[in-house]
Amino acid sequence: MLTDKHPNFSRQKVLILIYVPWVISVATQLDPVISYFVAWLGSFFIFYWTLFSRVKFIPHDLPLAKQVMRPIVLIQLIFAGFMCCTSIFYFMDHLGYEYFNKTTLLPFRENAQTYAIAKCQRMSLLAHAALVTGMISQVKQFPVIKHKLNLNMDFFLIWLCVISYVLGVGSSRIASIVQFSFGLINISITCSAYVFVRGIVQRKTGFIIFGGGLFFFNFLASTLTGYKESIIINVIIISFLLYPYFKKLILFLSIPTIYILLYVLPTFVSIVRGQAWGGEKTAAEARSAAFNTILNSDSEQINENNWTFLTQRLSEIDMFTGFVKHIPREHDYYGLEIVKNSMLAIIPRALWANKFVTENISMERVYEAGVANRQSSVSAKTRPVVDGYVSAGFIGVFISIFLYGLITQWICNKAEEWFGGYELGCIVIFNAIFQNLWRGNNFEFLLNNIFYGFISMFVIFWMLKRSNTLTELHVYQHSADQPRL
Repeated sequence: MLTDKHPNFSRQKVLILIYVPWVISVATQLDPVISYFVAWLGSFFIFYWTLFSRVKFIPHDLPLAKQVMRPIVLIQLIFAGFMCCTSIFYFMDHLGYEYFNKTTLLPFRENAQTYAIAKCQRMSLLAHAALVTGMISQVKQFPVIKHKLNLNMDFFLIWLCVISYVLGVGSSRIASIVQFSFGLINISITCSAYVFVRGIVQRKTGFIIFGGGLFFFNFLASTLTGYKESIIINVIIISFLLYPYFKKLILFLSIPTIYILLYVLPTFVSIVRGQAWGGEKTAAEARSAAFNTILNSDSEQINENNWTFLTQRLSEIDMFTGFVKHIPREHDYYGLEIVKNSMLAIIPRALWANKFVTENISMERVYEAGVANRQSSVSAKTRPVVDGYVSAGFIGVFISIFLYGLITQWICNKAEEWFGGYELGCIVIFNAIFQNLWRGNNFEFLLNNIFYGFISMFVIFWMLKRSNTLTELHVYQHSADQPRL
């Protein structure tokens, strides 16, 4: 059995230096504008230092381009990208800019909100560093594989795609096990996308038609939901799967794709929601109306919707500042109260008939902080960094997000160990079942997702092992020994 032999000093060097930007941002906090930009740019330094520098600490079994679905790459980019980088639009709006245009002739004057934004950005940077610290503490140079797949990978992916979809749809109709349906359907979607990509690489028309057809069907279905996230997730999945084989093309298309998504989606989904959710039209009719509006609409309307989305919805730093002003000045830190509620939320309602409604209890602190009005129908649940802060301030942020990174990487390691390596273990099983870890949620839902997600993963592993689809290796291998596409 191979062990992790990576030099300790390299791991330590990465972990020490990623905290330098945070230290500088704290040292400059008397000037909130400078402190904000130091903290904002600090996340880009962490991205570079942990992914592209010579001392980066990542698994050595694969080139970086072929392991982009592992947490240190995919989850770090998405989680920290949303948490740390998207706040720039909100801050520029605060400074008096809309896009690159100054909206007022008056000189900018710092105020309490400026200091609050800078403080939140510093905590977000600390959370980014803590996330990476947790991940790197669990990263192995050569991930250990204890089982092998006995079937052809392409055949197995098609079989898994169909079975997962059937089971996912079936479980979605049973209230007591509905939480398992999301992971199963995500497995089906990921399998279809992966079959499509493997078909392109191997030039197999049947795989392209099967995988591409199912994935395209799911993508079209996501445009009917009225949610931006479902559309963006599909784009992320196919982009990251294609990247190892078409790096230059994906990088070339990434910027215009991101621009189009951010520019068009706010108006598109608002029309679908307004017409379909209210019952005015069917979802398909609302989608057609949304497409027509975008193609024929005045760009000024789209720009206005887009800027509102960029400043208020894409980034959640406005909510964060509300909690920073409220706690601990008006409400003491919650301590372990949220963690306790999160553990109680795991108990199935079938075993506890009078169990609280998780959505209601998680929204209570949002109402208490004045971030959302009790009379509104909005769901403004907190993110992990906010729950870390309201629990115990800066130390709560560090501990909670450190554990987030550690648990995330540990689960990924276990998935690769159980399911024969990176391709099936990480790409399909881990990223499908634990897709909620990409961006995170409040503690109550997050712990529930992790707990039942791990049960789902174990049940799938047990069934595949019992059917001899997976068999245990007598001499454990690492991913570098496995054949690659």
